[in-house]
Amino acid sequence: MKKNDIIRLEITDVTGEGNGVGRHDGMAIFVPFTAAGDVIDCRVVKVMKNYAYGIIETVVKASKFRCDPACNVFKKCGGCAFRHFEYAEELAAKQRFVEASFERIGKLSVPFEGILGCDRLDSYRNKAQYPVGTDENGRLVCGFYSRRSHRVVDYTDCALQPHVFGEIVRAVLSWCNDHRVPAYDELTGKGLLRHIYLRRGEHSGEIMLCLVVTRLNGCDFSPLAKQITEHFPDVKSIVLNLNDKNTNVILGQTCKTIFGTDFITDTMCQKTFRIPPLSFYQVNTRQAERLYGIAREYADLEPGETLLDLYCGVGTIGLSIVGEDNRLIGVEIIPSAIENAKQNAALNRIENAEFFCGDAGEVAKKLLSRGEAPDVIIADPARKGCDALSIESILKMAPKRIVMISCNHATAARDCAELTKGGYRIVKGRTVDLFPRTTHVECVLLLERIN
Repeated sequence: MKKNDIIRLEITDVTGEGNGVGRHDGMAIFVPFTAAGDVIDCRVVKVMKNYAYGIIETVVKASKFRCDPACNVFKKCGGCAFRHFEYAEELAAKQRFVEASFERIGKLSVPFEGILGCDRLDSYRNKAQYPVGTDENGRLVCGFYSRRSHRVVDYTDCALQPHVFGEIVRAVLSWCNDHRVPAYDELTGKGLLRHIYLRRGEHSGEIMLCLVVTRLNGCDFSPLAKQITEHFPDVKSIVLNLNDKNTNVILGQTCKTIFGTDFITDTMCQKTFRIPPLSFYQVNTRQAERLYGIAREYADLEPGETLLDLYCGVGTIGLSIVGEDNRLIGVEIIPSAIENAKQNAALNRIENAEFFCGDAGEVAKKLLSRGEAPDVIIADPARKGCDALSIESILKMAPKRIVMISCNHATAARDCAELTKGGYRIVKGRTVDLFPRTTHVECVLLLERIN
């Protein structure tokens, strides 16, 4: 087999990256935008030693799982991978991905409950970060990056976002083009506007507009703020975020509020939360409430028990789970998030909570040294998972139960394997889809101390 060969191929499975996979003469061939059951004529575009990549030349027979992607830029944008799937098949694939990670990486057989699908497949996101670029005429455009690149796909009507996001973005672009605000150029490091970042409270409807810029004094955006708030009264906060680094990281650490408050407010699990621009907050609020309900069930806190919430963010999980008779300890590395977690505890009249700022492993080690012995630990780390010190500290604290929440089933499998080596067993787990049409999925696991 060589490049540009056209071969008949039956797609038999799909990978966690969203590519269909078929076999030809024993070699795996990965083909994007296909579904299990497709029979295609495939053009080979790259041949490696043990596998190859291809593209669809012709769909000879369409899979029964196929559907209309209903998106004009589906094959250009890198955001969605499963818009051409019936949702039931997407859920089945995601469950297979999670189980495979625990079996292959963790060497664990987990009694998973059925995957919890999302009621809404579109308009479910409360957050969007639009990269800004320049078109061939020198005008600012924005949208999302194409797959495996930083080429901006000019599109502001993403179906996953609230419709109002597109309206606000277009208003911002129009003003910036009229006032000749230059887009940031990654190659030269010149320009001003890098990203347009929006957050919206699912229940409150409050919106934050954040402009990521290379200089805080590069442009007077106050006329834009006036125009935006007049046309969009739900915008309660407009913030400039300074990112002057040559980096792929979207947000810098310095923010300057030019209108309204430094945060927006929303409710989750019937608790009130302040959400600043830099803090983590689940992008699918209604589905996150269902996820946290499972975490509450798994934690099974009894009166008088202490909960340690590692990677607590603004406190959403811990504050939504503890009762009046429980004690909460939260740990988060972002200082502003810790301040907001304290404010959120006060907003919800939760007095039995304290929060510590620092690396989860380092703070857990300090808590251990002062004799803290939480009954239940919840860990909801970033995609890289828990570090070795965090795992070590969790095991030394020896809680009765550990609830692991993860957006990366591979690192969750790795971390759970280490916890089982340290004297815990996985009682059950559940996969929860917070990100329909994308490759991402959450899982939550309950581990209990064996003795």
